[in-house]
Amino acid sequence: MDFARMSEARLPIRRHPAVSFRALVAGVFVLAAAGLAGCSSDDELPYEERAVEQIYNKAMDHMEAKEYIPATKEFDEVERQHPYSEWARRSMLMGAYANYKVNQYDEAILSAQRFISLHPSNRDVPYAYYLIGLSYYERISDVGRDQKMTENALNSFYELTRRFPASEYARDAKLKIDLTLDHLAGKEMEIGRYYLNRSDYIAAINRFRVVIEKYQTTTHTPEALERLTEAYLSLGIKTEAQTAAAILGYNFPGSDWYEDSYALLAEQGLEPQENKDSWISRAWNSVF
Repeated sequence: MDFARMSEARLPIRRHPAVSFRALVAGVFVLAAAGLAGCSSDDELPYEERAVEQIYNKAMDHMEAKEYIPATKEFDEVERQHPYSEWARRSMLMGAYANYKVNQYDEAILSAQRFISLHPSNRDVPYAYYLIGLSYYERISDVGRDQKMTENALNSFYELTRRFPASEYARDAKLKIDLTLDHLAGKEMEIGRYYLNRSDYIAAINRFRVVIEKYQTTTHTPEALERLTEAYLSLGIKTEAQTAAAILGYNFPGSDWYEDSYALLAEQGLEPQENKDSWISRAWNSVF
């Protein structure tokens, strides 16, 4: 399939050449991920032997009318009755897209994953990976909940950018990777703050350390450094507190987090000063 590039990624809808070839471009900004067998609905259509063009074109009629659930059933029927045809291959990916449109993300993932498994060299494989990633991405929950969907989305987008870095979908995948990383960092920060408020400083430091070591490029880094300053001062480990504040001040000099860190040190007659042997310095320098 040829994918049109407009303001967002789009999947073209094609009709079988036995009928008039009208191209309808249906918008898509997707998310999804793994599986093996794709079934769009629990209710299959009663078996009625039909020509492939008849089934496929009926599915396209449903797509044009934005009747996505009936469309998924017809796409499944193409595969069931004509499994070795070119149109079965196209129906597999179109069915995945139709399922995505009605928030049937697991079904979309299964169909897209099955497409990749059966047609690994097909030129539409990058889109299938993109659809998988987006199907997970759509279900990312707030940082107070389990982040399995976030991790799945991240892994799917990483796979897309690794395998197909020049794909038209790689650019958007990279943007979503940044967003998912920020979300995962936010989860660590939430837990770290919880421990810090309970004066469980070691547990808090371990969470803020994850942000510095794994999610350094996210928006949560300045706060993580300030929280490390606070936690280490509370434990009396002054050199680590000074190091966290020094790195914070050098990289985010105008932030409120640096002002807070500086004030905390000043209360104890200290100033920001980096210790090159600190894990904070080593972690920071390994990325920057």
